[in-house]
Amino acid sequence: MQISNEKRGLREKKVGDVTVEKRRLVEVPYTATLAHTLNALVANRVVAVPVAAPPGHWIGAGGSMIMESDKQTGAVRKHYIGMVTMLDILGHIGGGDGFDFEGIMSVPVSSIIGHCLEGLSLWTLNPNTSILDCMEMFSKGIHRALVPLDSHMENISGVELVESASSYRMLTQMDVLRFLKEHASELNSVLSCSAGELGVIHETVFGVTDGTKVMEAIKCMKVASLNAVPIIEASDGTEDCTKLINGKGRKLIGTFSATDLRGCPVTQLQSWLPLSVMDFTEKVSTSPLHGSTNSRSPWRELVTCFAESCLGEAIDKAVAKHVHRVWVVDRQGSLVGLVSLTDMIRAVRISLLSDASVI
Repeated sequence: MQISNEKRGLREKKVGDVTVEKRRLVEVPYTATLAHTLNALVANRVVAVPVAAPPGHWIGAGGSMIMESDKQTGAVRKHYIGMVTMLDILGHIGGGDGFDFEGIMSVPVSSIIGHCLEGLSLWTLNPNTSILDCMEMFSKGIHRALVPLDSHMENISGVELVESASSYRMLTQMDVLRFLKEHASELNSVLSCSAGELGVIHETVFGVTDGTKVMEAIKCMKVASLNAVPIIEASDGTEDCTKLINGKGRKLIGTFSATDLRGCPVTQLQSWLPLSVMDFTEKVSTSPLHGSTNSRSPWRELVTCFAESCLGEAIDKAVAKHVHRVWVVDRQGSLVGLVSLTDMIRAVRISLLSDASVI
């Protein structure tokens, strides 16, 4: 039995093929305040930035040594010491003194690297790394990696903690899914299978009720290392709004995500934090930062699928709405679980490997 040349071609694609049109890396200096870092994230519509420092003074996250160096001389110009995400910023806000918001936002960004699990490591992927090896990394829960444009390291292909190059691009799980979506015609066998059939649905899902305050939700997300939680309809007035609750079987009415901060002007953040998560997301949905004043904007729209929905539909929705998970609901709109980008990438990779084994 032979697999198609098209699918063989997809398996032979490299990381460099995915990053060819990626824009210049957005980064912040280690001396930037948290407020300046949040402004950079909002202005560039990204959810994570690497932190750059002078060489020779820092140990990189996870022991990494990822350097930017001069293209001609190879002299090291800066050291990327870690990655800071929206969740790191949320975690710092949630763990600080709510009465000293200015003090919370004035700390140097370098002081919060690694506060959340994702920030404890910093990875690079060589452009010559195969798309399958890249997918293996992203199918294990790593969300992003730096890709050197002109590596000074020799004979390297794969995931590395040591790298030196004159410039980098950021590669994310979303970039890989978008690339796979462009090659959907080569992946019909897996994309046409249902989420339930593929076993990609996480049925354990914790959320917050619509009356939960933003600060309480942030604290819960920090403890559980969650980038987002479903907002579910409160059942009665006895539920503890300071804790995550089992969302399965409950009516799904919204999403509260670390990326919501992108829709909140830094100057307004302090006054928005005491709001309920539903009021906060409503304000976000009408924020000029998202270019829409329509309360039914895509930012507000629930992104869902059914257990019997095909994987291709879930991927299409995640890419089109630029969300990092798709909630799985039943026909009554009650929460069944979720499918994450990690799950989507893993399922496609398993399919590609399975097809390769029948050559």
